[in-house]
Amino acid sequence: MKTFKSIVLASLLISFISCKGENNKSVVEENSPEMAIVNPKPVAPAKPATIQIALLLDTSNSMDGLIDQAKTQLWNLINKMSYAHCNEVQANLEIALYEYGNSSLAQQDNYLRQVVPFSTDLDNISKELFALNTKGGDEYCGAVISHATNHLEWRDGNQDLKMIFIAGNESFLQGKTSADFAMGEAAQKDITVNTIFCGDLQSGISLKWKDGALMGKGEYTVINQNQATHYVSTPYDQQILDLNTQLNTTYVAYGSQGSFKSSQQMSNDAELESVSIAANVNRSVVKSKSVYNNASWDLIDAADDEEMLEDLIVANKKTLSPELKEKSVEEIKQITLAKKEERAKVQKSILQLNEQREVYIKEQGAGENELESAMVNAVKKKAVAKNYTWK
Repeated sequence: MKTFKSIVLASLLISFISCKGENNKSVVEENSPEMAIVNPKPVAPAKPATIQIALLLDTSNSMDGLIDQAKTQLWNLINKMSYAHCNEVQANLEIALYEYGNSSLAQQDNYLRQVVPFSTDLDNISKELFALNTKGGDEYCGAVISHATNHLEWRDGNQDLKMIFIAGNESFLQGKTSADFAMGEAAQKDITVNTIFCGDLQSGISLKWKDGALMGKGEYTVINQNQATHYVSTPYDQQILDLNTQLNTTYVAYGSQGSFKSSQQMSNDAELESVSIAANVNRSVVKSKSVYNNASWDLIDAADDEEMLEDLIVANKKTLSPELKEKSVEEIKQITLAKKEERAKVQKSILQLNEQREVYIKEQGAGENELESAMVNAVKKKAVAKNYTWK
C-alpha cells in the first residue's frame, strides 16, 4: 500500500512539473541546484601582453662599434624575446629606435631623432639600423629619454613591459633636460630606464650612468662597444640559410607597398649576409616565427584570416605580380593556400634545425654578446614581477 502511494505521489509530482509554463521555474529547479542546468559564459582568451623596447643609440664619432653590434645582434635579441609568455600566452614585441649625439642632427632638437616609432615591422627596423651613420656631437641623455617617454605610444596594460635602453659613453648629465626630470617622467608611465655604458666600469660610474639606472629603476651595464660579435659556426647554418632561400619564394606581395616591402626583405637578407652569417641565421629563425608577420603586404600571412582572403584578393588583384594578375580569384586563392602550407613546412624545418644549432652552441661554451645580453637580462629581470616566463 505504501509503495502504491509512493508511485501515485511521484506521478503527480511529474505531472505538476510538466504542466509548468516555459517562463516559470519549477520548485525542483529553484530548490535543487544540483539539478539545475548551467550554461557558463565562454571565457575570452587572455589578451597578449606586449614587450616594448625603445633603443636609444649614441651615434657620435666613437660609436661605430656600438652601431655594428646593434645591426648584428638585433635578430638574436628578437629571437630570444619571441620565447616570452605572459600568463601562458605568447607576448607581442614592439621596438622603437632613436639616435642621439650626432652633429648632423639639429641643435635645436637636442641632436636627437626618432628613427622608428614603436613597430612590429622588423625589416624596416633592420633597414634603419643599417642606415645609421656616426658623426661627432653632444650627447644629451636626459633630452632623448624625455623625448622617447613623451613621443612614443606606450601601452598601458598592467602586464605590458615598457623598457628604455640608452647606450653611450659621455657624461649622463649633459644638456638642459636634467636626468632627474627625465626619469621622473618615465616613472609616471611605469617605464623602466636601463643604461648601457660603452667603456669601463669605473668611468661609467664617474659619468653617472649607474646613477641613471638607479633613478630609472633599471639595470646598469658596461660593454666594450668595439668588441666583435661572438659567432660559433655550426653544422646547421648552411642548411638554415638554404631553407631561408626557399622560404622567400613563398611570399606573395600585394597592395601599394607589396613590391617595395618584398624588395626590402631581400635587401635585408643580403645586408646581413655581408656582415655576419650568424646574424643572417638568426634572422632566418625569426622569419620562421609568428613574431615575423607581414600580413600588411604578404598574402600568405594575410591568409591567416581565410574568410577575408577572397575579398583581399579581389581588392588588390591589380597589384599582384604579372603571372598572378591573369588568374581567377579562386585560382589565386588556391595558390595562396598551397604556399601557406609550403611555408609552414619550411618554417618547421628551420626551427627544428635551430634547436640542434642552439644545443651545439651551448656545448661549445661560446661567450655572450654584450649588448644583446644586457638587454635580454634586463628584460627578464623586470618581467618576473609581471608573471612572464620564457618557453
